[in-house]
Amino acid sequence: MTTVERTSASPFLHFSRDEWSKLRASTPLTLSEDELRELRGLNEYVSLDEVAQVYLPLSRLLNLYVAATQELHRAADTFLGKSAAKTPFVLGIAGSVAVGKSTTARIMQALLAQWPNHPRVDLVTTDGFLYPNSVLNERGLITRKGFPESYDLRALVRFVAEVKSGQPEVSAPVYSHVIYDIVPGELQWVHRPDILIIEGLNVLQSPASRGDDGSPHIFVSDYFDFSVYVDAAEAHIRSWYVERFVTLCLNARDDENSFFHRFAALDEAAAADLGGQVWDEINGLNLRENIEPTRSRADLILQKAADHSVQAVTLRKL
Repeated sequence: MTTVERTSASPFLHFSRDEWSKLRASTPLTLSEDELRELRGLNEYVSLDEVAQVYLPLSRLLNLYVAATQELHRAADTFLGKSAAKTPFVLGIAGSVAVGKSTTARIMQALLAQWPNHPRVDLVTTDGFLYPNSVLNERGLITRKGFPESYDLRALVRFVAEVKSGQPEVSAPVYSHVIYDIVPGELQWVHRPDILIIEGLNVLQSPASRGDDGSPHIFVSDYFDFSVYVDAAEAHIRSWYVERFVTLCLNARDDENSFFHRFAALDEAAAADLGGQVWDEINGLNLRENIEPTRSRADLILQKAADHSVQAVTLRKL
């Protein structure tokens, strides 16, 4: 009996890595080792085998979803007597700080762009919609950076709505992980993509019931056609975060422009202690209060082990 059969009463289908890998079918591996190296995040390792066993089946599934969604839009336009319009497929990717969602997003962008019916795939991170540090300081939110209230959610929703509606070009602010702030005057432009990937901590949050004026709230997840949550045990994520924090401190010793240069005098043990403190007081709290509770809203969950490898996949039933 397979894992899927054992959980028939669940709204989800559960796959081991081996079970999931068989759903790749004949999907070709188009990434080289050099290309994959450019997509990996800091202190992360994703092998070509994992791309073949985990991410290629996901790209095949999403290709089928895109085709079905495009056909549905054509049917709706025919019913309404409208000329067929291009409607981008929006994929949301959520998960904790340091869990590897950015690497997942970049790999999926590269794989999805290889399918002939949706070659233009754009990736936008919600970091660009954080309020600038000056605003966060004014509002007393600098230690809440990454929490829902630290984002310009109206601007984020407006951006996704405009892309989804087929606007010819839409811009998003740009965030720099070097200066740890929004880059003044710099914009990322999106030009009618076939697929738009939105990656961020809180993209799967559900809207509150009503706004102050009685109107229903709208959140970015309302525009998603499919969503992925990258998951791992908090102890693993904390360890990955601390390791990345130490690496960023060490790498910033000769870079005065880096936000982490201020910690350059710390030795590795002190940097690890500080990284652990930041996790415990900020990122871990955000994970438990705001991010992890949205996991069950995802269409698909990638479950990682201590070595960063995806060991199980959970897919929501239609």
